[in-house]
Amino acid sequence: MIDTSLTKFPDTATSSKPKIVDANYDNSKMSNSDFLKVLLADLQWQDPLNAKDISDFLNNTVKLREMESLDSIQKLADSISKLANGILSAAPLIGKKVKYEGNQTYIQNGKGEVEFKLNSQASIVKVSIVDQNGNVVDEKVFKDLNPNTTYPYEIDNPKLSDGYYKVVITAKDSQGNDVSSTVYSYGIVNSVYKDTDGSINAKIANTSVSLDKILEISM
Repeated sequence: MIDTSLTKFPDTATSSKPKIVDANYDNSKMSNSDFLKVLLADLQWQDPLNAKDISDFLNNTVKLREMESLDSIQKLADSISKLANGILSAAPLIGKKVKYEGNQTYIQNGKGEVEFKLNSQASIVKVSIVDQNGNVVDEKVFKDLNPNTTYPYEIDNPKLSDGYYKVVITAKDSQGNDVSSTVYSYGIVNSVYKDTDGSINAKIANTSVSLDKILEISM
């Protein structure tokens, strides 16, 4: 390894005055680029009457390549560890019923529930439950609802088959303008996986759901 305590760097302000590297510098924390700078400076400031053997340079080059390889391996290990930890921490969700932000709710034995929240005052709100064929199988109308309040809606229809149904909220204010809303549904987590952006998501009703959209877990 190069003795950085004896290595001299050209000073940018006074080229004739080399800068001495601190003898206490921790070589183990040296980056590849710093290593190369030290190596080149070592060659530049060596005694021309007592030049180092070229084998020293080759050995140092090999050391640089080893540092690059170890750095790449460490980054790969860190990436694998991060992925494993993320998936393992989310794995207990698999098979659990959860409340999440989304419009696909699970109905079993004709029973189900959803919640919704309006972004502004609405004079009339219609909640529709739609099956996979686009048919409205359950519906209820609410009047004069306030914003930022969570409203529950229970489904109790023994004629409905088990499965997922779409929740559609149609809300209007007193002027007939549309009012936006947020729907909270209930579903079962089928799997967890890593998305292309590195985030860990859950799969619910063939829909990808970010973990921060899951609000409640049922036993």
